[in-house]
Amino acid sequence: MAGKLTGKIALVTGGNSGIGLATAQRFVEEGAYVFITGRRQSELDAAVKKIGENVTAVQGDVSNLADIDRLFATIEQQQGHLDILFANAGSGELAPLGSITEEHFDKTFNTNVKGLLFTVQKALPLLPEGASIILNASITSIKGTPAFSVYSATKAAVRSFARNWILDLKERKIRVNAISPGVVPTPGYNLIGLSEEQVQGFVASQVDTIPLGRVGTTDEIAKAVVFLASDDSSFVNGIELFVDGGMAQV
Repeated sequence: MAGKLTGKIALVTGGNSGIGLATAQRFVEEGAYVFITGRRQSELDAAVKKIGENVTAVQGDVSNLADIDRLFATIEQQQGHLDILFANAGSGELAPLGSITEEHFDKTFNTNVKGLLFTVQKALPLLPEGASIILNASITSIKGTPAFSVYSATKAAVRSFARNWILDLKERKIRVNAISPGVVPTPGYNLIGLSEEQVQGFVASQVDTIPLGRVGTTDEIAKAVVFLASDDSSFVNGIELFVDGGMAQV
């Protein structure tokens, strides 16, 4: 039985862990050949081993335009085109207003906004008519979060990109959608400045705010990305799909 993405060529940035890795696994299970990127070679190697087949890892940082150029040169050389782009790479750290530094601002915007924008823009020559672009946003695009204003602003920008780019790409019938996960524990939670104990405390504190009464899993996000990548969503364009157990809707 053919998968939803049989014969497709896909790219997942930040595909070495968390949501990106779970999505790359789902893409391969649905029949796609997948390229993944990440900054840490050891994690990329582990991800390739876990995915097992039909995957190529290209080390790089999306905030570095030369790394992006090298990535797409590799994809063009090996596969010639790209049907699906999941612009997933992103990061954030806690910094309350009054403590925000220029370094914090630049680091967050360079990865989450600049890096995402140029990843998509540099992918355009490889994308055929009818390709699918999925941008990883966040429920912080519409919800306030203490000490997370810079990260939240980047995700609001990502959501705005989806609305605007569907107009820029309408002649090529390329769909652009944003996916906004809710509370989904990943290794990235440890990178925002919280200890493991603090992460567990945060996750536990959020459960009561989620109508489904639990946090999400990376595979639940991945399955939603597969929907947006596949022909199942052929008339879905420019949306922000919340995968959050209802958290952002109440």
